[in-house]
Amino acid sequence: MAARVEKSCWKYLVILLILILVICNIVFICLYVDRVPKCRVPKCSTQQIWKYDHTDHAAVFADLSEDEYQQVREYMGAQASLEISNSDTPKPNENVLFLIDLVLPKKAEVLRFLDENGPTPAREASVVIFYGARGYLKEYVVGPLGGSLTYRDVTMEKYDEPELKVTARPISGGEFSKVLELLFLEVSVKIPKIMKESFDGQPLLPVEGLPRGLKSGDRETWISLYRYMKGMYLHPVGFEVLINHQSTNSSQWYLKKLWYNGQYFDTINALREAYNNGKVNKIVYKAVSDYASLKPRSKPIGLGPQQSYLQGKRFSVKDNQVMYMDWSFAFGLSSLSGMRVFDIRFKGERIAYELSVQEAIAVYGSVTPALILTKFLESGVGIGRFAHELVRGVDCPYGATYVDTYRYIDTSHVRRFRNSICVFEHDIGRPLRRHLTDFFLNNYGGLANSALIIRSITAIGNYDYVWDFIFYQSGSVEARVHATGYISSSFIVDGGSLRHGHRVAENTLGNIHTHFINFKVDLDIMGVKNVFQTKDMTFEEVAVPWMPERKAKVPRLVENQPKTEQEAALRHGHPMPRYLHVASNHTNRWGHQRSYRLQVVSFAGDHLPESEPEERAMSWARYKVAITKHKDSEQTSSSLFNQNDIWSPAVDFSKFIADNESIVNEDLVAWITAGFLHIPHAEDIPNTVTIGNGGGVILRPHNYFDEDPSINSPDGVFFEPGTENSCEYNKMACLKEDLCTPSLDPFTYHGFGGQE
Repeated sequence: MAARVEKSCWKYLVILLILILVICNIVFICLYVDRVPKCRVPKCSTQQIWKYDHTDHAAVFADLSEDEYQQVREYMGAQASLEISNSDTPKPNENVLFLIDLVLPKKAEVLRFLDENGPTPAREASVVIFYGARGYLKEYVVGPLGGSLTYRDVTMEKYDEPELKVTARPISGGEFSKVLELLFLEVSVKIPKIMKESFDGQPLLPVEGLPRGLKSGDRETWISLYRYMKGMYLHPVGFEVLINHQSTNSSQWYLKKLWYNGQYFDTINALREAYNNGKVNKIVYKAVSDYASLKPRSKPIGLGPQQSYLQGKRFSVKDNQVMYMDWSFAFGLSSLSGMRVFDIRFKGERIAYELSVQEAIAVYGSVTPALILTKFLESGVGIGRFAHELVRGVDCPYGATYVDTYRYIDTSHVRRFRNSICVFEHDIGRPLRRHLTDFFLNNYGGLANSALIIRSITAIGNYDYVWDFIFYQSGSVEARVHATGYISSSFIVDGGSLRHGHRVAENTLGNIHTHFINFKVDLDIMGVKNVFQTKDMTFEEVAVPWMPERKAKVPRLVENQPKTEQEAALRHGHPMPRYLHVASNHTNRWGHQRSYRLQVVSFAGDHLPESEPEERAMSWARYKVAITKHKDSEQTSSSLFNQNDIWSPAVDFSKFIADNESIVNEDLVAWITAGFLHIPHAEDIPNTVTIGNGGGVILRPHNYFDEDPSINSPDGVFFEPGTENSCEYNKMACLKEDLCTPSLDPFTYHGFGGQE
């Protein structure tokens, strides 16, 4: 009996000891889990990979801060003479502070500050006020920010007019809500039978056609109506309405015309009478699936490849400045024109003063009224305005660095857009250069193409634009855009719809359209005294030296130097030299002028003929490349007001070239136009893919260096027979020592409201 009790005691003692050990292990793990490294990181990971330290100089290009926006808003609101409305939803006949944005300082002042330790240029803000109560628009400059503020009217200075037409203003949220109210009261309420039989009585969603009329001073908008579905842009219903909202007094607005299934009507009563008398081809409602929804058709399984930084990030973002390898630059996001970078330096030398998006346009073909004349100028609504939060792991790599931005446009308070810019280093997936020698001497040398990308994505109505600025280790920079989102569609009617696109659903036409994107490239090659050069080839017939009676066609270099702005305005559709350079008068080791090449990547369609009255508002698109002498007064190629007064544009780019100034040994700016022709097709349903739908410009060193600078990259790989597994010049051989589980931030998204 005693033996049994003793055995039982030992048994419980062993169990107790095991429990104590388990508890101790749990406590130990909880206490020390954060101290245990998640991966083996080599000692070099603590070293700074980028070559230059951050400075505070980039602040001269920094977007306005939340406090600066608020300071300007309060100051202008306090000016009694301006009579600015404080309403969150001001009426069209009130005075509205529509926009606050950064005024870029004069280039000469910035260069003195950056290069000569000169005074810091004053920070100033641009303010646009819609004087609905007075019937005109004005633009002001407010500053100095952080000091005692004053404001001055710059409308005449910028636009050669003391004031702009009130009809040139972009439509505000308040005005659009009034348009929709009129649409409901004058259409939906008055024709319930048509709405029920044709559209099942469901609410319909509006999409505007632009421009708003046929001549300067017009303000009447065709509204296309679409089904209330997630992929609304691909569900046109065949009903469109023209509303005149020219007056700032909304009580004077009226329904001007209607279009129902291919027929036009002057009044709602005329449509109702024709419908009831069987004089229209009635639209009969039919339920359809939401084939345009982006909800996946199958459940996600597993994860795709993810990029991580095995030894930590090799770039640094501080405020609005980025350091990466040999690169440094400042960045910003204009509410109107979108992404831009400044003071781009490679190995400490400034390559470009500014590289920025200027404008994006789309010109449509259709037989339906809203699209038949549509020409979208995206800065007229604000390209940067619609840079919303980026989705981690889809819009940008999961481990990218994300940056918030602030904006004040068509609002009553400053809005914060979280994570609306991302910065990341990315392996392009093909080598930047390589060679395998297998004759006589055996060796391999190569370099992975890791590049730094700074990105924003703007969702403007149906279209999404992915804007990238890419910095390569070879000293090249690329600015490019890819388009995605939904195509614009129209209801198919008898009488020629298929001449303007392809059927993509039962009653839906994908409408043909062009995309043109304008970039500003202010290159400073070894300073601001540059020339423009072109290079190409021709075949020259020569006698073979050792057999003179035999002739041969031999390629020969052809070089030229345009001397004026008009000589350097290279139009779309015209023969153009294949090599275009901005060059300095300094030479490299081999005696050639140090230069950067402008390589345009474009698949553009035809530009709108110059005979069209709307063309002057987009005259920059005449030119694939145009070179002008830098002027602070020629800051942008388009304007906030060009869309809504497209016939009398506030900025006509062709005037930049008309004065035909010399471009020899001057501070030169290149205006680059890229784009693509889009003929929508079945594979654009539900969503247009980015592959092949884009364009841009690559800035490539051409005799700027004495050799390819990427030969100095720490990423280089080289091995010979017997050294394949050596880590000395081949980090890939030791990759297993660097493997780790990356520490990732949790997935969050706050972008539906777009603000805090």
